Amino acid sequence: MRGVWHFSFTVSDLDRSVEFYRDLLGFALVHRQEQDNDYTRRLVGYPDAVLRVAQLAVPGQPRGVSTHDLELVEYVRPRGAPRDPARHLPGAAHLALTVEDAPAEHARLAAAGVRFVNPPEAITAGVNRGGYACYFLDPDDITLELVQPPGNP
Repeated sequence: MRGVWHFSFTVSDLDRSVEFYRDLLGFALVHRQEQDNDYTRRLVGYPDAVLRVAQLAVPGQPRGVSTHDLELVEYVRPRGAPRDPARHLPGAAHLALTVEDAPAEHARLAAAGVRFVNPPEAITAGVNRGGYACYFLDPDDITLELVQPPGNP
């Protein structure tokens, strides 16, 4: 293992998700493409697959070999039904994003209509004690987390 190339979420509407991650969360859009080729079909294991893909990066992060951190994928074919997004189910995942001021980011995003599971909670145990964290949802109910690490007032 040499590193992480990117992480990916399958979304129902690529344009809506790009707007959310770019315009609300501050990711930079690196590249968009449609993938309608034999390689992609073999890779994903669907013989008729057609994908729309967007690659996004966290601005200011060091870049290694990869140009992006997040890949959003919309399956044009085959279309999938939404799954149960409950966080307690095996296979559920979330992405944690660091911020300097969790209460301020919570207020900004909530005012923009972002759905939160909870307001920023003080972390009172574990290695991140002294920080703050809260869960929120993207347009496809994918769980995201704001984390204000300890030491950020």
